[in-house]
Amino acid sequence: MQEKTLSIRPFIGAKDYEISRSFYRDLGFEEIVLGDDMCVFKTKEGPAFYLQNAYVKDWVDNSMIFMEVEDVSKFWNELIALDLPAKYKNVRVTPIRTLSWGSECFLHDPSGILWHFGQFNK
Repeated sequence: MQEKTLSIRPFIGAKDYEISRSFYRDLGFEEIVLGDDMCVFKTKEGPAFYLQNAYVKDWVDNSMIFMEVEDVSKFWNELIALDLPAKYKNVRVTPIRTLSWGSECFLHDPSGILWHFGQFNK
């Protein structure tokens, strides 16, 4: 393909749309409401994803998103400081693990979507 790619934005579902919206705002994403049943969440740097007011258990239970961060240790410390598991039911965090390609930590959102926050070896 010759055309320049500008972004890739996955669509994810929510078991409870309003709780998920609040969760992602607390995580630090900027929310842009697109309608009654959909919004887009963006980082300051531009990466984004769509959140839908839709829940299909098999889909959500098998959704994973990898977000590359510059410094996974710094990201982990900021993530822990948010104390999201205390505020949101079913939210879990898993500490950094180091692998052959780099390091990553994990976060399960209120619906069960698994986020990987990783840093590649340089």
